[in-house]
Amino acid sequence: MSRRDDLTGKGPMFGNNRSHALNATRRRFNLNLQKVSVVVNGRKVNLKVSAKTAKTLRRKNLI
Repeated sequence: MSRRDDLTGKGPMFGNNRSHALNATRRRFNLNLQKVSVVVNGRKVNLKVSAKTAKTLRRKNLI
């Protein structure tokens, strides 16, 4: 299952872990995904969206 926002399409970012000796190993910065239900065309649809997207939806009174 992909860790991707269903509305915006945002996915994880990649970077490095840095030790005290500055050794670099690759890592993922995952999204803070939340399950929300949104009414679309009179039907309730369950979506996985990031916390930022959910905040925007709440501000626009869509959820």
